[in-house]
Amino acid sequence: MSDQYVVGVDYGTLSGRAVVVRVSDGAELGTAVHPYPHAVLERALPAELAGSERPLPPEWALQVPEDYREVLRVAVPAAVAAAGVDPADVIGIATDFTACTMVPTLADGTPLNEVDGLADRPHAYVKLWKHHAAQGQADRINELARVREEAWLPRYGGLISSEWEFAKGLQLFEEDPALYDRMEHWVEAADWIVWQLCGTYVRNACTAGYKGIYQRFDGREGTYPSPEFLTALSPGFGDFVTDKLEHRIGALGDRAGTLTAQAAAWTGLPEGIAVAVGNVDAHVTAPAAQAVGSGQMVAIMGTSTCHVMNAEVLREVPGMCGVVDGGIVEGLWGYEAGQSGVGDIFGWFVEHGVPAYVAEAAARNGESVHEHLTRLASAQEVGEHGLVVLDWHSGNRSVLVDHELSGLVVGQTLATRAEDVYRALLEATAFGTRVIVETFRDSGVPVEEFIVAGGLARNALLMQVYADVTRLPLSIIDSEQGPALGSAIHAAVAAGAYDDVPAAAKQMGKVRRHVYLPDDARAAAYDALFEQYLALHDHFGRATTTMRRLKAIRRDAVSRRSHNATAEGSAS
Repeated sequence: MSDQYVVGVDYGTLSGRAVVVRVSDGAELGTAVHPYPHAVLERALPAELAGSERPLPPEWALQVPEDYREVLRVAVPAAVAAAGVDPADVIGIATDFTACTMVPTLADGTPLNEVDGLADRPHAYVKLWKHHAAQGQADRINELARVREEAWLPRYGGLISSEWEFAKGLQLFEEDPALYDRMEHWVEAADWIVWQLCGTYVRNACTAGYKGIYQRFDGREGTYPSPEFLTALSPGFGDFVTDKLEHRIGALGDRAGTLTAQAAAWTGLPEGIAVAVGNVDAHVTAPAAQAVGSGQMVAIMGTSTCHVMNAEVLREVPGMCGVVDGGIVEGLWGYEAGQSGVGDIFGWFVEHGVPAYVAEAAARNGESVHEHLTRLASAQEVGEHGLVVLDWHSGNRSVLVDHELSGLVVGQTLATRAEDVYRALLEATAFGTRVIVETFRDSGVPVEEFIVAGGLARNALLMQVYADVTRLPLSIIDSEQGPALGSAIHAAVAAGAYDDVPAAAKQMGKVRRHVYLPDDARAAAYDALFEQYLALHDHFGRATTTMRRLKAIRRDAVSRRSHNATAEGSAS
């Protein structure tokens, strides 16, 4: 294996990154990152795509599939060049993706936005994971499933997310039925990019189980929600699974196919090498962190956080994103939970909530605003700022599963400064994670170690806060590109270099154990703050509809403004 290599490609929210990895020991020899030219479309379809600017309603988040192909053409050759290896020695490639990110396509995989005459239709584009405009559809799915006592609902903590395949598909069906009829496949982006690489459409077991409500019961063949359920949900929607969604499912680490001549030309890799079945950025990271056993919770912390872990037991955990047999590694139950906004929240505050004098002071000190605020916040004692924040600026993924919820800051006074709010935001995301950890434990799923991957692991204050708040030893994945390394591990298995994912993880994965340990005094101080966080969490998340009503008022106002602008444009 000393001269064999694999390529892992990680598709994130704003960019795609490729890493070249040596098969024998997991050494990362070359990396490259390519930002998506169109980033995330949240306010409008740009004129360059749609012919004229097309405003988008609130809570929409779209992407352009051609940006994903561009990552293959740019980042992969650049990573191979940076590694200085002979492309002929590369034996496999694997990819991971944000999820649930959905691509509506024709039968041959052509995205609908690339079909003549459809580029001005918002529903023709990729719906990114953080597209939350299908909350109403998710509410109806949840209520009907509860009334009918659907057996699959407890496997998802009792609630289906607006981020997932069925809610987004139902929104498309109801809001643009003609486009829905044109669509022949409703495809996870994780599977669409593999389709682009090998010419074969294979649905991966991870997204099918966690995002597609595909479950096995009592050893039987896996099933989706029934046509009867879907028809009761919305007349005419009963054939959604059979007509648009259902497809052959591939196990994680299996070979989906081999690299086509076209994809070889894009990437500069040899035609015919192994292409692994697709995977999710969070789940694929667990093997990269050597977290393939029970009790190890891996948090992939970036714009959002996804929490994944394995366990030997099957339990129904309230508000979890799902539990899937073999959802992370074969032979164990894979659990998922998450927080919809983490790094996004810190970035929002720095961009929109920080006064000019803070940015000027950071510049004078040669720091970024994040670094400046972190340094100031690090000097504080726990609780010194007098604030508690609810970290729901992008809704709540776990355990409330409600994207109609919103952020809240309690305790501000005229003495409150930017570093106070910044630290309170950091702490809020740690409190949200503690809710998840305690919910798992209370449900009989042990959490014994907390492992962090992602760019936020570089913030030492944030990491120590998480250790203190959760009272768990905190380990750090020893890779700058955890998901891409995880994909590379799966590529090695698909290429036949290892028998299975755990064997490959043992040789190729990297982790630094117990880098941060909880401090008893700080942990006790955080217990008092967490008590207040939990009171606010239960009040605004369960006892009142205030946040939902505010979201509805905002949508109505945006709709009126858009209608008035259209009317004024027509009159002129």
